[in-house]
Amino acid sequence: MTDLTNLTVAQIRDGFRAGEFSAREVAEAFNANVAAAKALNAFIVETPEHALAAAEQADKDRAAGTLKPLSGVPIGMKDLFCTEGVQTTAASHMLEGFTPTYESTVSQKLWDAGAGMLGKLNLDQFAMGSSNETSYFGNVISPWRRNDGSNAALAPGGSSGGSSAAIAARLCPAATGTDTGGSIRQPAAFTGISGIKPTYGRCSRWGIIAFASSLDQAGPMAQDVRDCAILLENMAGFDAKDSTSLNLPVPQWEAGLSSDLKGKRIGIPKEYRVEGLDADVARAWDDGIAWLKDAGAEIVEVSLPHSKYALPAYYIIAPAEASSNLARYDGVRYGLRDLPDGANLQDMYAATRAAGFGPEVKRRIIIGTYVLSAGFYDAYYTQAQKVRALIAQDFAKAFEACDVILAPTAPSAAFGLGENVDDPLKMYLNDVFAVPASLAGLPAMSVPGGLSKDGLPLGLQIIGPAFDEQAVLNAGFAIEQRAGFTARPEAWW
Repeated sequence: MTDLTNLTVAQIRDGFRAGEFSAREVAEAFNANVAAAKALNAFIVETPEHALAAAEQADKDRAAGTLKPLSGVPIGMKDLFCTEGVQTTAASHMLEGFTPTYESTVSQKLWDAGAGMLGKLNLDQFAMGSSNETSYFGNVISPWRRNDGSNAALAPGGSSGGSSAAIAARLCPAATGTDTGGSIRQPAAFTGISGIKPTYGRCSRWGIIAFASSLDQAGPMAQDVRDCAILLENMAGFDAKDSTSLNLPVPQWEAGLSSDLKGKRIGIPKEYRVEGLDADVARAWDDGIAWLKDAGAEIVEVSLPHSKYALPAYYIIAPAEASSNLARYDGVRYGLRDLPDGANLQDMYAATRAAGFGPEVKRRIIIGTYVLSAGFYDAYYTQAQKVRALIAQDFAKAFEACDVILAPTAPSAAFGLGENVDDPLKMYLNDVFAVPASLAGLPAMSVPGGLSKDGLPLGLQIIGPAFDEQAVLNAGFAIEQRAGFTARPEAWW
């Protein structure tokens, strides 16, 4: 029999429906891969029993002729989504031991569609990081190695690094991610998989542990574009419990997939081709342009002049919202409580937050409270919001001249764990190409665009107008078909 763990979501779905294998066989195969890959540290909690229970139900449904869209498909769940009865930590000591009594809207939609859960995936603590080095539960290790024989442990990207590593290592066929400033796209690029951040509001944020509420958005990560379309269809939709949820029909993105781009215009932002751009990244970008031309598209130059201010604006707005959101973790209502002998209420707050948050979370809370303070609010936060509006205007003007924009996903291939950990600014620069679309709330995805000279995956990013995920998926589909990316990490774990 085919190794079931090499199949995509679509192949599992269709093969299961055709009776080529049972859902239980699929779940057991992935459970075995998860159990054998402890060295990657991709999972915080493993839930083989959940995957098997969903599989048994899928097998019964097949016999009864009542199959659901994701019957027979097990997935990984980023540990930022609250899951009823299963520990949910956001990779933090603060929430260690927290077991929600409710289900996030996105995870509930996926279970309702028939998916099973293989476990809760590791991430940067409270989704703050670009390398998965801020998790309280230890670093996630990328399954990829450089081809120079060094065997150095590499970052799987962040914050959805557990999701990206697990998919690349075939521990799950797909997983959920969340993207605040690139946390789906950058890890997808680092590990040679696909991931899409939909338009802000497409997926409900209810039950997702908040980082920066005006930016956070859930999305799928998978081996290819089709799988992303399938997952997104089953994650998206209006939710009255989220006031920012879009009350729009969910398109049939899989049925609408087309790699024929005749009549489409692809925008190339001139400001993104900066001096000193990594040669491998520049080559992959040029290859992407050639592939889209081959698909029938016209290439046009566009200008996004305020993108150079996106990163500093993001690192004012996101920490400001994080400092507000994380104020709820005080030792009273959730998880950790540190109550020293003789301590009063204030002492408990201070001790709990000192013990519960990691250094990167504390850094962003301090930045956030500073930029929101009375003397600096207008100078920093108000100014950053003005920059955000200008960035959104840039995109609106660019989309008058093009249908989607093509750019690199990240400024480099995966870096080694520990290489940037002492330089927060260098770490933050990983999101330089991803952050503008996040600030504008636009759909954007990363697809594999080739390998670096070190044999590591490089990602190409497609950004589309609000609500037009189909255009983004189609451009990604066209690149995917022409790139022929089949490289995989050799199993060392």
